[in-house]
Amino acid sequence: MADLSISVRQVGDVAVLLPAGFINAHTVRDFEDALEKLVQDGRYMILVNCKDLNYISSAGLGAIMGLIETVREHEGDILLSNLQDNVFAIFDTLGFTQLYRVFSDEEQAMAAASSERQS
Repeated sequence: MADLSISVRQVGDVAVLLPAGFINAHTVRDFEDALEKLVQDGRYMILVNCKDLNYISSAGLGAIMGLIETVREHEGDILLSNLQDNVFAIFDTLGFTQLYRVFSDEEQAMAAASSERQS
């Protein structure tokens, strides 16, 4: 099995990205490509559901940071949900929990995205 698999599904206006496995120096390019494709396709409301993500390196966090300005310029956002404790610790230690909205589950994130799009 590969170190990382990524699936994407569309739920209303929200693109849900589901990385599974490990985002590290060997797999970060696949993660970046998946995020960049969403943005290139004009999908600016992105939810990264991390329920099956076991690890993310600083390179993976950099992939998210590299697109957030473009996404927000188009009135979108990158939301995070279902972070496992070790993945949350990485995001929190590097200050990402102050920069991004983190939700305990996908349903909460979808509700927030829906209400944001209506305002």
